[in-house]
Amino acid sequence: MSLPGFSTQSELFSTAGLSGSLFESTDRYRLFAQVVYPRLARVRPELAGCYCEENGRTAVEPVLLLGVSLLQYLEGVPDRQAVEWLKYHAGWNFALNRQLGDERFHATTLVNFRQRLLEHELSPVGFEMVLEGLIEAGLVSRQSRQRLDSMQMFGRVSRMSRLDCVRASLRLALKELEGVVGIEARPRFWASQWERYVENQVDYRASAESLTCKLAEAGADACQLLEWLKGQGAWAQGEQVQLLARVFGEHYKVSPGAAEPELKSPERLDSARVRNPHEPEASYASKGHGAQRKEHVGYKVQVAETVNERVLAPGEPTGNFIVGILTHGAHESDRAGAQKMADQQAVLGLAKPPVQYVDSNYVSGQELVAVAAEGRELIGPAPGTPGDNGGLFTTEQFQVQVEERRALCPAAQSNTQCTRTRRAESGRVIFRFAWTHHCAACPLRQQCIEPQQKYRQLFVGEHHTALQARRQEQRTPAFKQRMKHRQAIEGTQSELVRAHGLRRARYRGLAKAQLQSYFTGAACNIKRWLRREVWKLKQAAALGGVELANTTAG
Repeated sequence: MSLPGFSTQSELFSTAGLSGSLFESTDRYRLFAQVVYPRLARVRPELAGCYCEENGRTAVEPVLLLGVSLLQYLEGVPDRQAVEWLKYHAGWNFALNRQLGDERFHATTLVNFRQRLLEHELSPVGFEMVLEGLIEAGLVSRQSRQRLDSMQMFGRVSRMSRLDCVRASLRLALKELEGVVGIEARPRFWASQWERYVENQVDYRASAESLTCKLAEAGADACQLLEWLKGQGAWAQGEQVQLLARVFGEHYKVSPGAAEPELKSPERLDSARVRNPHEPEASYASKGHGAQRKEHVGYKVQVAETVNERVLAPGEPTGNFIVGILTHGAHESDRAGAQKMADQQAVLGLAKPPVQYVDSNYVSGQELVAVAAEGRELIGPAPGTPGDNGGLFTTEQFQVQVEERRALCPAAQSNTQCTRTRRAESGRVIFRFAWTHHCAACPLRQQCIEPQQKYRQLFVGEHHTALQARRQEQRTPAFKQRMKHRQAIEGTQSELVRAHGLRRARYRGLAKAQLQSYFTGAACNIKRWLRREVWKLKQAAALGGVELANTTAG
């Protein structure tokens, strides 16, 4: 599709020209037209790369489609309603510089536009455009203090049991193969599997024993189908067949010489496994403990926001803006998400924050040492603070200097042994400190070791010194005061959920969920930006009124 002609100039009989008197200087649609729309026009060369030059019928203007997408997320409007509002909403037409007689388009055009952004790797174009505008306006610096936290995003799928997941994977694979395998070429077991997994469903009232048998039966059928497909050509390795092979490997183990595959125990299942074959990228995660435990299947969203420590004037809106928003698998850790966020911000042209406020999920000894080496600060509590240890002395009551391989116990005795080992399964380096000659006659023996133990041993990581210093620091009032800057990210996450619907994915797949996050972050920044513009205009008007009053009195 080729692009139409484009001009940023409003015509005499444009919507802006005819309805401009309806919108005051502080109206959000007028401010959108003044602040955001010119920047939309700047990114048209990037958007033009999504279309062919002089090929096919004329496309809908991509600047308009990007503006409509931003307004959608700004006001929580679905595709069909957005198209209707372009027909009846004067504010939207004014904000987007619509001309009288401009052709209307179908709601599916917005779907196709989002797909074009994904295919040409332009998902962040709207978010980046708004962020650049904030930097030009002096509201955001390329290197600023930030707070970072993650939130849940539910996938657009229902949670499935293991049996339902395997059966659904078989059903999708059989349907995919139906179109490429002729009737004569189908194996003998095809009819029975088609009837079992495509034409029938499991009775939800079945007993646990019956469901377990069906799960074993589904594994045997999947193994039989996959073995038959190994002898076929490349046509037999479609997307759904590959997904079935993945699901089979996640739930079953094939032993040499065994007649049927063995079902893996629940403890051996990977948290990154497919939970629903209709959206295989949605994974499982849990957060919290006990009554506060929250579980979900979907994705995790990392949100980075600037921290403006200046005290706001009465009535002044926030001066903090979102400078990074990243969606990744729900099973991935926050530390992995923080690294991906740093990579994303580097692509956006932002430097690493000099001070970053986080919770304990982002803090480790290795991170503290790495950040300190870069001359930055990571402000957050240390993870895994030891408990009471049954009334005995905890690790925190020992003074440990890992670098010097020296440790002092509560009785002020130095260790007699120190060994360094690396665990093969995790690669972690562990230091073992022992007091082999001091514990027998120590007056604090009963408070330090069990009666059956001969001497005290202490196991710490290679970055224990940094963790120990942080645990001591986090007890101070100054640290607790600094940690208050992190708490505001909770309000931002609530805004993203309640005002923009970020809790639930609108689309299926990680790439589309990331596109949703970018549009949501851009909409939130636009809203905050326009509120500050309104506040500045009102302050200027109030100041002008005071000056006029003083002049009259003089």
